[in-house]
Amino acid sequence: MLTRHPRLRNLAIGAAPVVALLAVACFAPLPFAVAQPGPTANVLGDDEGKPVITISGAPTRPTSGQLRMTTIVATGPNADVGISDVVDGWFRTDRAVMPRDSVYPGGGSEKEISEHNQAQMKQSQDAASVAALGYLGLSPDKVKVDLHLADVGGPSAGLLFTLGIIDKLNGNGSGGDLTGGRTIAGTGTITGSGDVGAVGGVALKTQAAARDGATVFLVPKAECSDAQSELPKGLRLIPVTTLKGAVSALQALQKGAPVPSC
Repeated sequence: MLTRHPRLRNLAIGAAPVVALLAVACFAPLPFAVAQPGPTANVLGDDEGKPVITISGAPTRPTSGQLRMTTIVATGPNADVGISDVVDGWFRTDRAVMPRDSVYPGGGSEKEISEHNQAQMKQSQDAASVAALGYLGLSPDKVKVDLHLADVGGPSAGLLFTLGIIDKLNGNGSGGDLTGGRTIAGTGTITGSGDVGAVGGVALKTQAAARDGATVFLVPKAECSDAQSELPKGLRLIPVTTLKGAVSALQALQKGAPVPSC
């Protein structure tokens, strides 16, 4: 004969709402986005059959090596992210779980977010042209730069666009390539005056860079620790704060001279 202890019965009844809440949490969408390494693109090459960088009004030079801008891809603003997705992301090095508001700070519909990201990309491209031509002492009234990169939004390709324009016009300044024939990747915003700004998702972008063959990664100096957190083997970090510093670092790398490191 079995007897029932009243305290155990009370505990069982009290636990029922907790179990129910946990069950709901397992299936309810959470205010997070899950990101992972995205595609990279060589700004010295073509995209969808069209050169990423087209320059008129000044002679250009053939280039070797690659300058690869990097991206991350994230679940959309309306995607349902559950607790299983969050837990899985926390335990994987090729995933990052971030508050949805940090990925889509302005909110809005997917169309509005896409339009915002494209506007940021256009501003980044304009700043890259101004910064590159200013660095080389060329007039934007005489030299025209057209940048084409489909299906990518946001401002984080600014530094790589700028370096690509410089490489096509002037190389390393001594007749060689700015890349030194290497596959160099990186990220960072750019201003017209040549200041490099921080972005996001750097730890994921280093993985994308290594996956696509890069051996050097240019990173905004303020994000060195993030870049080091999941740094792939064989990928060298070079911190930068300005366009001039980035060019100088690449020139020093070719000469075997000291190069900044994180």
